[in-house]
Amino acid sequence: MRTQEVGASGRLKALGRAELTLLVRNRSALFVALFVPVAMIGAIKVSLDPWDPGETGMSVAEAAMTGGIGMTLILVVYSNLVSAYTARREALVLKRLRTGEATDPEILTGIALPAAVLTLAQCALMVVAGAVLLGVKAPERPELLLSGVLSGMVLMTALAAATSAYTRTVESAQITTLPVFLVSMIGSGPFVPLEALPQKVASVCELLPLTGVMQLVRAGWLGGAGASDLLLATLNALVWTVLAVFAVQRWFRWEPRR
Repeated sequence: MRTQEVGASGRLKALGRAELTLLVRNRSALFVALFVPVAMIGAIKVSLDPWDPGETGMSVAEAAMTGGIGMTLILVVYSNLVSAYTARREALVLKRLRTGEATDPEILTGIALPAAVLTLAQCALMVVAGAVLLGVKAPERPELLLSGVLSGMVLMTALAAATSAYTRTVESAQITTLPVFLVSMIGSGPFVPLEALPQKVASVCELLPLTGVMQLVRAGWLGGAGASDLLLATLNALVWTVLAVFAVQRWFRWEPRR
């Protein structure tokens, strides 16, 4: 058993290193992963300056920084991995990897490792930058914030793999990722909490994929959430993750689309 665990760990490291090398060589993907989330946080903070937090109890800086974590999950994990899975499939990389010792979950996880590391690093930097530069308070419940980020990474990775199943080319990934991107940006509350929306609209938005993750992130950083709210947020993230994993098992393509 110990030999198998070491072997699996070694395979994941090898896949992660190879994917990181490809990411570094792809300047456009690297730019999106490193700089676009930060740029969008700044732009949205400026647009939110006239906004009155009202009953949400959040400042503009707090809304921008917690929303920045959501943007990182969407852009660095989801959008980046849809392109990565599609590119590796069309180049027959996935097909060749399946002929080796690596299992299917190891292959998908190994490809996602660089995006996961970048996401964790950017989220940590946002927490520090928010406290030092914008006066945002330190996370009230760091363990809850971390659980929100980790659950978001797993969910976005699974959704990315599922989305790649109907993405024919890397270029078309810009189109196939739009539904999840727009729905998450507008309805899941990265920057404007659901409390600021009309009740009927908020009730629908509570069911969206990234909503539970954002509620966990916001509760971990800013506090103020009750046990029932946290339970519902966790359940939302768990249900969507299970559905996404099922979609991957059912429809993920390991060979090029013809």
